[in-house]
Amino acid sequence: MKKGYLGVVAMLVLLVGMLVPIASTLAQEAGAAPAVEQEVEVADTVTFGALIKQGGWAMYPLGLFSVAMFYFIIRNSLLLREKNMLRADLKGEIEALMAKRDVAGVRELCAANDSLLTAVLDAGMERISEEHAYDAQHVMDAIEEAGNEQMVTFMKPINFLSIIGGTAPMLGLLGTVSGMIKAFSIIAQGGMGDPGKLAGSIGEALITTATGLVIAIPAMFAYFLFKNNFIKSMSTMGRMVGHYLNIYRYAKVD
Repeated sequence: MKKGYLGVVAMLVLLVGMLVPIASTLAQEAGAAPAVEQEVEVADTVTFGALIKQGGWAMYPLGLFSVAMFYFIIRNSLLLREKNMLRADLKGEIEALMAKRDVAGVRELCAANDSLLTAVLDAGMERISEEHAYDAQHVMDAIEEAGNEQMVTFMKPINFLSIIGGTAPMLGLLGTVSGMIKAFSIIAQGGMGDPGKLAGSIGEALITTATGLVIAIPAMFAYFLFKNNFIKSMSTMGRMVGHYLNIYRYAKVD
């Protein structure tokens, strides 16, 4: 799972690396004063807050999207840790209980250690305790149902990253269209003689587009990273549950 952490770190570095130069460039462009009577004035320093303000209304929902993106990246990086989902540290205890066919003991252990693997294994043990016998088909049906339920639960916060990655560019594009409408409205009102007014509307259009892309790229990168790691963990979980059930099935109890 160390590769997953390295991927998250690389993604955050990528986000910061994209945001800093873009914000710096846009700030310089926004703060550049127009030439008056062929005299070039020194550009004023524009704060990040002023840059966001220049982006207009679209920067507020995009800001919420960026906060949500960081939240789900941190949440998934903690929630989808393989050692927490598969609980390899319980392997010896589970194997010993399975070898004794201690269904109640296995279920008690699973209840005390909530995880992906224990939730699925407990569903199989529950079916055995209900039927008081081992029916391979019925047990596998219960495990499959529990596995699908757990997949939906774990994939929900992962899918939110996909939603953010798909919606942020569209919202940025909407802000771009809004800024261009304002720019053409200024032109229609004879505002060509005042470059400052025109530049403000064009700046709004460019800032929202860049912000939407800066949010979307790491969000989609994180989505595929977490999704692939989770699918791998699900496959490993299926193999481990099958191993435990085989121990139970062929256990020799006096």
